[in-house]
Amino acid sequence: MAARAGVSPATVSRFLRGQRVRSYEAIQTAIDELGYWPSAAAQSLKSGRTNTIGVVVPDITNPYFAAVVKGMESVTRTEPYRILLANSDESSEQEDDVLADLVRRVDGIILAPATEQDETPLHVRDADVPLVFVDRDLAGGERFDAVLVDNDGGGRQAAEHLLALGHTRVAAISGSLDTTPGRLRREGFVSTLAKAGVEVPPEYDLVGDFKEHSGYQLTLSLLSLPEPPTAVFAANNLMTLGALKALHDMRIDIPGQISLIGFDDLDTGPLLRPPLTVVDRPMFEQGVLAMRLLLRRLDPDDGGGMASRVVLDTKLIERASTAPPGGHPSPARTRKTRSR
Repeated sequence: MAARAGVSPATVSRFLRGQRVRSYEAIQTAIDELGYWPSAAAQSLKSGRTNTIGVVVPDITNPYFAAVVKGMESVTRTEPYRILLANSDESSEQEDDVLADLVRRVDGIILAPATEQDETPLHVRDADVPLVFVDRDLAGGERFDAVLVDNDGGGRQAAEHLLALGHTRVAAISGSLDTTPGRLRREGFVSTLAKAGVEVPPEYDLVGDFKEHSGYQLTLSLLSLPEPPTAVFAANNLMTLGALKALHDMRIDIPGQISLIGFDDLDTGPLLRPPLTVVDRPMFEQGVLAMRLLLRRLDPDDGGGMASRVVLDTKLIERASTAPPGGHPSPARTRKTRSR
C-alpha cells in the first residue's frame, strides 16, 4: 500500500492510527483501490478499543449457556462488537486465568462466576473493565450489574407441584451449593416442603456438580436406598438428563414409580421418554439483557450510577414425567405452563 501511495510505511502507519499526514489523500486512494480493510489491531490503536466483549461461562457444553450466548449475539449483530467466548469449567482457578488474560484484550466482560466466593471479578472492576454477571452472582455482588432468575422461586414451584400431586417422599439432587443457582434452588425447594410438613432427610438431599454424570450417580444412590423417594427434583438440565438415564437403566417406570422434575427446559424435553416436567426460564432473554447492560456501560455517555439488578421469573411446564405417587398423568396434562 505504501508503494501504491508513494509514501513510506511509517506514514501509512501514522495515518491508520488517526494522525495527520501530508499525503492522506494518496493513502486513502490507495486504500480504496486495493480494497484494504484495517486489522482489528490497527483499529484498536486508533480508537483505544478492541471492539471485543469477553464472555466467560462455567460449561460451554450446557445448552442453557448456548441459548444465553445466542441472545448476546443477537444484540452484537447490529453493533461493532464481536464476542470472545471462554470456558471456566466450573473452576475458580481456571476462571482466574481466563479473566487475567481477557482484561488486556476486551472492552468489557460478561461472567457467570464459578462460585459465589470468587474474588477475581473484583480485580476486573479495579482494572476499569466493565463487568456484568449473568445466571450467577457473587456474595455481596450488589455493586455489579447482573441478570439473574428467581432461583428460589423456581425451587418453590417445583416443590409446590410435587406437593399438589401428593408426594411426601421427595429427594433433591442439587448443583454445587457455593453457586447462586445451586444454593437458592435447593433452599427454595427444601424450605417449601418443610413449611408443608414434609422433611427432606439427608439421604434424599444430595449435592453434585451440575454435570450429567453427577445426576446419574446421585440418582443411582437414591435408587439403592431401602426406601427410595417417589419424586426427584434435579437442579439443572444436565443433571435431569443424568437422572433420566439412571432411571431408564434401572428400569424404573416414570412417573409410575418415581416422578422426575428438572430445572431448565431442553429443546428435546417434549420428545424424551416421558416428556419432562421442568421449571423453565427465559434463557435467550437473559443473554439479550446482559449484553444490553454491558453496552450501556461501554457507552461514552454513560454516567455510571447504581448497578442494575434484573431478576427474571421462572415458569413451570407440566408434562408427563410427574404424577401422583404410584400413578400416571392424565392425557389432558401432557403440557401445561404456569408462571410465577
